[in-house]
Order: sequence, then structure tokens, then C-alpha cells
Amino acid sequence: MATIDIKTAEGKKAGTAELADSVFGIEPNVPVMHQVVRMQRAGWRAGTHETKTRGQVRGGGKKPFRQKGTGRARQGTIRAPHWRGGGVVFGPHPRSYAFKVNKKEIKLAIRSALSAKLADGQLIVVDKIEFEKPRTKDAVAMLKALEVEGRCTVVVNDENVNAFLSFRNIPTVDIVPSGYENVYELLDNKYLIFEEEALRKLEEAMA
Repeated sequence: MATIDIKTAEGKKAGTAELADSVFGIEPNVPVMHQVVRMQRAGWRAGTHETKTRGQVRGGGKKPFRQKGTGRARQGTIRAPHWRGGGVVFGPHPRSYAFKVNKKEIKLAIRSALSAKLADGQLIVVDKIEFEKPRTKDAVAMLKALEVEGRCTVVVNDENVNAFLSFRNIPTVDIVPSGYENVYELLDNKYLIFEEEALRKLEEAMA
């Protein structure tokens, strides 16, 4: 089993923890991670784009000129696609971009992301993230003590409201409650910080 140091919010070592090889010690499957991230991002697309066809564009009810005798190509409406202000051919219309991925693939992608972060030394476990009251200054001090520079994802216990409110105003931090971890959030940022209890819940769910 792999082991990792558990740190305090002040950056000091509080012990070590054993991590299951089935979750943190596998060979990362890059194609599966890519597929799951594509699924997530596709599901977030609004799909509300719209263009008008020749039947929806206003005007053009009258034939612009007579059929024969003008020397010009015959025209039935000034709202045909080749006219300025005319309809759009094969343009986008509202639709859903969502597609499904098997649950086994999603779990494999999460295990791959966790294994990759651990192998790169970008996984940090904190014994307890506690704040007496919501305060962004305390959250910034914790990140500095942990020597975290750049973007990071923080996963806390879903009942830790003060931590959520303290981190949410930091532009370089994505705060995720336990049980809502996803591949995109795990991979999007450089560092991945877990509250120990949240890590154990995820490990149990992925085993």
C-alpha cells in the first residue's frame, strides 16, 4: 500500500495514512479520463444556439422580379440563403450535447486521476480543516502553510460550511464538498487537497 503524510492546517506533519492501491496505485488510464471529462463538459453546454431558416426569416413574401425576360437568374424570394439577410442553411438549432459514459468508466477515471495526483506529488491530505468562523484570510494562511502555489482543488466534508465559505472567494481555489468529486475537478487544478475524512469516504466509494 502507498502511504502519504497527513498534515495539519499549519503545515506540520500529523502522521501518515495508508492508501488503497486499487484507488491510488493504478496506472492512470488517460483515454478514459479524457472521455469522462468530455462527457462532463458536454453536459454543461447550454445548447441554446439558434439560427433562422428561410422559412423563419422575416420578409420575402413577394417574388422580387418576374420569372422571365430580365436576363437575371430566376428568384422566388429575397430571403433565400444566398441573399443578404436570408435564411441560414444547416445552421445550429437548440439541442443537448450530453452523452453517457458507463459507471465503471467513471470510477476508473476517478481512480486514475487520484493515482496520477499521488504519483506527481500533488496530493495533500489535511487532518482537519476547521475555521471558527468563515474567514478568507485564514484559508489563504492555510494554503501558504501547506506551500500550495497556483490553482488547487479543496475537498472538504460536506458539513464543513465554514471551510466552504472561507475558500469560495479565492479565485485560484475550487472548493468541492465530499460526495461531489468528479474527474474534471480532480484534474483541472495543479494541487488536490483533501480533508482526511473526505478522502476516506471517497476511497471507500471507489474501492
